[in-house]
Amino acid sequence: MRVARIATPDGPAYVRADRDSYVPCEDPFVAFAAGREPRPTGAPPVPGALAEVLAPCEPRVVVGIAQNGPDAPLPVQAWLKSPRTVVSSGTGVRLRRDVGRVIAEGEVAVVIGRSTEGLVAGNAHEYVLGVTAVNDVTNPDRNAVDVRNFEGKGGAAYTPLGPFVETDVDLDRVDLRVVINGQERAATGSHELPSSIAACLAYVASWVELGPGDVVMTGAPHSHFAVVPGDLVEITVAGARLVTPCL
Repeated sequence: MRVARIATPDGPAYVRADRDSYVPCEDPFVAFAAGREPRPTGAPPVPGALAEVLAPCEPRVVVGIAQNGPDAPLPVQAWLKSPRTVVSSGTGVRLRRDVGRVIAEGEVAVVIGRSTEGLVAGNAHEYVLGVTAVNDVTNPDRNAVDVRNFEGKGGAAYTPLGPFVETDVDLDRVDLRVVINGQERAATGSHELPSSIAACLAYVASWVELGPGDVVMTGAPHSHFAVVPGDLVEITVAGARLVTPCL
């Protein structure tokens, strides 16, 4: 199932993506806690062409996983990124000009479904609502003076997310594709991560309790590329195609 959020006159509303329309549904996190798929509310479907699609969740915590790419020198570690940097697909991201290179990192983003208390690698899937695409925009040249990623990851709108959460996934086989300016740059997936998604979630949960709607970015397996203003980045994860114009 594909779960998204759209803007309405009464505020953001959860919907189920159904072909060319969006079907209003109950809160998917309430449904997840009850062990069921989100039920339609009975409100009329919204044509896709008329919908303003928002980021699919509003995380209170965004966790990044480090040392989980090619040639990773150390066991995985985690760091925090401000949830205020989360924006929807299609939102333009103004790249900082004063801090060196800018990198677009295509990653599988895991959306947590319930409190991670009790999560271990063997049951991690029981805590996951689903996955979506994330572009972890980064200023890597700040690493020399910013080992905590506060500056290099904290730019305005530096976490494009969405456009929907795919709930029917095998965490070990999530496809990831990166296209820049119409040219495919990477075709990879969670199977190329040195540490599995389940292992990453278990590591995070052993230190910090996450809750419904929180997001874990799981690392960039051969999927990070330099970008400049004018580039168009498309990241597709499990069918969710995230579009980021670079400004």
